[in-house]
Amino acid sequence: MSLFWRIFGLNAVVLGFATALLLWAPVTVSVPILLTEAVVLVVGMSVMLVANGALLRWGLAPLERLTRVMTTVDLLRPGQRLPVAGSGGGEVPELIRTFNAMLERLEHERATSTARVLTAQEAERRRIAQELHDEVGQSMTAILLVLGRAADDAEQPLRDELHQAQEITRESLDEVRRLVRRLRPGVLDDLGLISALSSLTHDFATHTGLRVVRRFDPDLPALDPETELVLYRVAQEGLTNTARHADASRVEVSLAPAGGAVTLTIADDGRGIEAACEGAGIRGMRERVLLIGAALDITSAPGAGTRIRLTAPVPRKQH
Repeated sequence: MSLFWRIFGLNAVVLGFATALLLWAPVTVSVPILLTEAVVLVVGMSVMLVANGALLRWGLAPLERLTRVMTTVDLLRPGQRLPVAGSGGGEVPELIRTFNAMLERLEHERATSTARVLTAQEAERRRIAQELHDEVGQSMTAILLVLGRAADDAEQPLRDELHQAQEITRESLDEVRRLVRRLRPGVLDDLGLISALSSLTHDFATHTGLRVVRRFDPDLPALDPETELVLYRVAQEGLTNTARHADASRVEVSLAPAGGAVTLTIADDGRGIEAACEGAGIRGMRERVLLIGAALDITSAPGAGTRIRLTAPVPRKQH
């Protein structure tokens, strides 16, 4: 039934009931009208309005449900759909089906565009890391050698100043190498996910002073490179958020198989998330997990720390 005929029918029921009461009820209207007759008319009108409002609310309930879903839908949390009540036609079921189809199309387009952006981003990271390693790294290594030879031939106090310049250059070279590892984890390509996460957590503990507990299951199923990169990037972003915002003293990173999936968990003992809003870092994690069909769950409470749990499916051929 169309929305027009639905509303028309509801109003017809109310008006027909009111007409039947006027025909068969012992009610008369005098001229001038009496007080009791006015009270009866007002009560009857009130009953008609209440009944009409209740029936219209029932008839328009699917539109209200659709409105609630439209105001809360988030493309980074796919799968939100509104059930189509009944199997008949009409504007409301068709509107709900169209909205669900639009959500599916938008989610697909968002995933496709995000995949292109992240692929380009990783390619740019790889290019910058390669240039830092080949150009800047080699130039700073050459500067170290030149400073070393100059220091050997120099006399005091110039020799001490050259040695100091050597130390500054060496520290800068170490920082460049650390940036290269953050931009593109070469150990991930060479030694695998567990070695890459071990290196990441070791560097994190060294530079932040936080206690890091690692629990990596060695019997992980084989994962494709894209899944391994997403797991690594989510762990990297989660640790970065812990260092910047959590005010924690301990963080635990675990990686273990779970049925037909692999679960990465990052939990800290910090102050937790006080607001429900999500920053760019968390939304970036959600965009990444959509690429591999994974699920990201973030639980936090003020004073109880934050737990990030990523469940990534294993390729079908592996289980």
